[in-house]
Amino acid sequence: MLQGNTSINVSYPAPGDWFVAAHLPPSSHKIEVKDFIPTCAYIFQPDMLVVRVVEMSILEPDVPFPLVLLSQPSYLKVFVPKHTQELRLELQGCVSNGSLGCPVHLTVGSATLPGNFQKVLTCSDPTMACRLLLPSPPWERWLQVTAKSLAGPRVLVTFSAVAALTACRPWTVNLQHPLQSSLNQSRNASMGPPPPSPNTQDLDQSGEAGSGPFCLRSFPVLREDMDVVSVRFRPLDRVSVLVQSDMPSVMQLYLNTGMDSGGSLSISVHINQTVIADNTSMVACVTAGSPFLSFNTSLNCTTAFFQGYPLFLSASSPTANLSIPYPETDNWYLSLQVLCPERPEECVQASVLVDTTLYLVPCLNDCGPYGQCLLLRRHGYLYAGCSCRAGWRGWSCTDNSTAQTVAQQKVATLLLTLSNLMFLAPIAISVQRRLLLEASVYAYTMFFSTFYHACDQPGDAVLCILNYDTLQYCDFLGSGVSIWVTVLCMARLKASLKYVLFMLGTLIFAMSLQLDRRAAWNTMGPCLFAIVVMVTMWVYRCGRRRHCYPPSWQRWVFYLLPGFSLAALALTIYTSMMTSENYYYTHSIWHMLLAGSAAFLLPPRDQHTEPWACAQKLTCHYEICKNHRDELYTVT
Repeated sequence: MLQGNTSINVSYPAPGDWFVAAHLPPSSHKIEVKDFIPTCAYIFQPDMLVVRVVEMSILEPDVPFPLVLLSQPSYLKVFVPKHTQELRLELQGCVSNGSLGCPVHLTVGSATLPGNFQKVLTCSDPTMACRLLLPSPPWERWLQVTAKSLAGPRVLVTFSAVAALTACRPWTVNLQHPLQSSLNQSRNASMGPPPPSPNTQDLDQSGEAGSGPFCLRSFPVLREDMDVVSVRFRPLDRVSVLVQSDMPSVMQLYLNTGMDSGGSLSISVHINQTVIADNTSMVACVTAGSPFLSFNTSLNCTTAFFQGYPLFLSASSPTANLSIPYPETDNWYLSLQVLCPERPEECVQASVLVDTTLYLVPCLNDCGPYGQCLLLRRHGYLYAGCSCRAGWRGWSCTDNSTAQTVAQQKVATLLLTLSNLMFLAPIAISVQRRLLLEASVYAYTMFFSTFYHACDQPGDAVLCILNYDTLQYCDFLGSGVSIWVTVLCMARLKASLKYVLFMLGTLIFAMSLQLDRRAAWNTMGPCLFAIVVMVTMWVYRCGRRRHCYPPSWQRWVFYLLPGFSLAALALTIYTSMMTSENYYYTHSIWHMLLAGSAAFLLPPRDQHTEPWACAQKLTCHYEICKNHRDELYTVT
């Protein structure tokens, strides 16, 4: 949508649920700081206008329906019952202005997106029959037929439309007893296909009945709802399915609840036991709406309005797997049949037992080791998808074309963790200058930043000593408090006031990070306040002493200017240079610059504070550390 309004026109849409999904283009890989970028609110308001056909005639099977076309098209609909093997539409007695000829454009079916599987028939040759053959039309639904005249606006076209249905009878396996032939199929394999037994419905053994011959062997399937977007299908009262060459074995999968399209349909077919020759194979076909039954004439797995998914199995390749993300809401069918392309006579003795594993799962393979399965609920519909990491992509995070290698993951982990060792410099300086509280804050920051980044890695190089959320909170808290205590320490406040501000600032940081951990002002607000306090104290000392503070130019040149430069560079990298590709390097540099600036900016030791000295030596060569200013006395 490049403009404010966009419209899509779908003529003769297919009945059922239609879905509209809107998303923004892929964002840039730049890592932006919250509250520093403009936020845009996008409003997506879809409207639907439906124009219905008022006059639609019903075309009954084998009953000619007369039509007269002038300028407006005529609309018909024919109902396709269950177990329809073939639908034939034919235009008979077509006359155009009293002369032979049939300038008619016939459209059968409804429009779908993104692929349109409507069947179109143009009748223009008067010497040829105007006929359309539809194998395996969708069962138990109305099929729309639209007839338009290709003649002039004032040319009258008359004809009769005839719909002929070819039906077959299913050989339904009884629900109470397992198929006896599957238990002793090896013994009966050389005797040809097993005859109908009490395990089947009471049908004519010759297969000839009022509705036609047998066309499929139907196995009842039990649907088990296991969890959210998690369904298991299994044959009722049996483990294996018998597949032969005389007719397809069909299993119906019920995915028509309206809530099953948000997962992935996983199908696995395995030959359990076979006595077929090497040149004999088994073909499986997965379709929606109606089963594929024309294995003997075609292997393209295409029904009247659906392109199915073929699977090929043999003695050398006994297993086949198929995954269909977001299957459409419909009845799905798994059709299986044994074929002998080279020697058809061998198929008379072929009999195969097949194990099927049929599941509707939220995510394929649970997204694997480099992904996480996420559920999204919108307007009552539930969808699942994989969120991949470490550069992996694909439906189940199995595409490694842009994935990081294990060596790259280890290097990234080492950079983000070992860069925190730069905090040893401000820790040592703080201890040497008797800034013990500041040293403890730096040590806290170094510890939790190291283990947070060790736990934050997307791949295999991961180490979590605590809960991830706890490590992240402590890392953010330590970073903010480190800046806070460094700036207040530079202000050279009185000890009591400094420690009070240290405590208040830590509490404010803890509260603000709990409210919003990634909000920039939750960290910058207290830090700016500390800078104001520092500048105020420096200006106060400048006015009181009548010269610049700090007074030494060496302090400015060798400590303050490098410290401020490192801090400004760190802030620039953090706010404008980090991307998802260079995060491991830029964030490691951020760690080192932040620790380096703290080491440069820490004020020197107070002139009235002497260092710890070892003033007394014992005969056992131990040393007692004593402060020359404070004497401790013990009264006994």
